[in-house]
Amino acid sequence: MSAFDGQRAGTVEEFDDHRGYGTVRDSDGTGWFFHCTAIADGTRTIAEGEPVTFAVVAGRLGRWEASDVRSRTGGSATS
Repeated sequence: MSAFDGQRAGTVEEFDDHRGYGTVRDSDGTGWFFHCTAIADGTRTIAEGEPVTFAVVAGRLGRWEASDVRSRTGGSATS
């Protein structure tokens, strides 16, 4: 299997602009790593606490991670 089925809803738990990666937590409480290139709008930054939808895919390092991270509020740039 290359990806979990469907989109998930969650919240950006943490994001490090300098390193370019963070964690999104889904409604089940599972945390998923994501890289800034997985942010769908291309900005490469997203605010902590931002409600998002995302897909879970097999990552480059052999672990499951979030991809196609999209804001549910329309905003993604950090303040």
